Amino acid sequence: KLFGNNYIYAICGDGDLMEGVSSEAASIAGHLKLGNIIYFYDDNGITIEGHTDLTFSEDVGKRFESYGWHVLRADAYNHDEIRKAIVAAQNEKEKPTLIITKSVIGFGSPNKFNTHEVHGSPLGKDELIATKKNLNWPEDKEFYVPDEVEKLFVSRKNELKKIYNDWIDEFDKWKKSDTEKADLFNKYLNQYLPDNLEEELLAAAPKEPNATRSLSSKVIQKIAQLVPNFVGGSADLSPSTNTMMNGFASIAPGKFEGRNFHFGIREHGMGSILNGITLYGGFKAFGATFFVFSDYMRPTIRLAAIMQIPVIYVFTHDSIFVGEDGPTHQPVEHLAALRSIPNSTVFRPADGIETAMAWAFALRHKDGPVSLILSRQKIEAFERDNDFKPSDVLKGAYIVSKESGNKLDLIIAASGSEVPVAADAKKLLSDLSVRVVSIPSREVLNKQSEEYKEKLFPANVPVVVIEAATMTGWGDTFRQKLLTIGMEGFGASGPYKTLAEKFGFTGNQVAEKVKKWF
Repeated sequence: KLFGNNYIYAICGDGDLMEGVSSEAASIAGHLKLGNIIYFYDDNGITIEGHTDLTFSEDVGKRFESYGWHVLRADAYNHDEIRKAIVAAQNEKEKPTLIITKSVIGFGSPNKFNTHEVHGSPLGKDELIATKKNLNWPEDKEFYVPDEVEKLFVSRKNELKKIYNDWIDEFDKWKKSDTEKADLFNKYLNQYLPDNLEEELLAAAPKEPNATRSLSSKVIQKIAQLVPNFVGGSADLSPSTNTMMNGFASIAPGKFEGRNFHFGIREHGMGSILNGITLYGGFKAFGATFFVFSDYMRPTIRLAAIMQIPVIYVFTHDSIFVGEDGPTHQPVEHLAALRSIPNSTVFRPADGIETAMAWAFALRHKDGPVSLILSRQKIEAFERDNDFKPSDVLKGAYIVSKESGNKLDLIIAASGSEVPVAADAKKLLSDLSVRVVSIPSREVLNKQSEEYKEKLFPANVPVVVIEAATMTGWGDTFRQKLLTIGMEGFGASGPYKTLAEKFGFTGNQVAEKVKKWF
């Protein structure tokens, strides 16, 4: 058997298992009966502040048993016990395994062993010498590898070379005997995308105005047909995020041929799982939830950005226009928070064309996470100039409608649901020559050439930016005279059209603000 025989090992400590994400991840691993996962829990009972009995008195073994894990124990310093535990863990096919090893932190140090002083600090020169003496280690050597250890690793390396070469021989035979599956395997490994991806997704995106989460759903169905290794799911919100891939099975215990994940209400765990799937290779993975819940998974987004891995996030219900759910569910500061993460790309599309192209960008992007920010409510239609090209969306910003005549008085820019508001405001500012610009991605715009940015936003022309969010960061993008129309506090509970009136996001209100400012 060529595939599916490998194991995923993790080493974790007391602090790791205190963090909430460990519960989320372990819970779903137990539910899915992932027998190829093996954790080593280095239980040394020490954290930065001192002994763990300050804050941590639960029975970790029983906790993991309740998740459906296989729990074993081994002496941290007994190689035979550790080996037997690993073999027992590998033989357990229906449960992930936790191997608890009780150890002493700072082992060998005469004065600092079993204390928090050695948790995050070096031993120091004197204690290092004392430790070497205590362990009968050569005092005059640093970074020392004994000959017998080097020989052991060389021997093991040679064993693994033979195993690898035998596997390659079998793999080559398999490729010739089953060319169809071999071709599919190749597509997985090489992250295959069709050359005409953009055209296919544009054709799939509805032309009539709708909520961008609904438009995105149509695009997702087409991606599922075109991209065989496209997998993903939602944190118990697929009916609302519209991310279920129709016609494909769900992943469940013992059933891994599906492509739809049910992550449960575990956003932090979902983000971690997406990182793991992407790092493992072979899959293009996405996860979805309400935008306000991106707070729960931001550490994993940041890690994806640091590791430069192309995880895709689908965040719906993107602004105060969530409506009646009120301020607890209305993201306000979240756009600014995601945009502030280096190497993180955010797209907030305004219609089907922008949604399709945002998905195409996310699928082709290779060196960092991409977040698609989608609306709950229908976004009204807006007209573009005849010379518009869908590929312009991939530049992060483009001209929706040009100014009248040769003189440009003002630029009104917006993203997502505020683009039609900008277009409406322009109609009411007939005494001014106004250009409307859509900015679906500020990060992508900022990477364009100075020539392109100057063409869209000439340095001497005032700019108005509209976004139903806090406006942090727009002053970094625009150095010219700037008016920001956004949120300065939290939202309120009410129908989205009522909220638009209350918070000043109508074409008439924007036009009046511009007149007073201009």
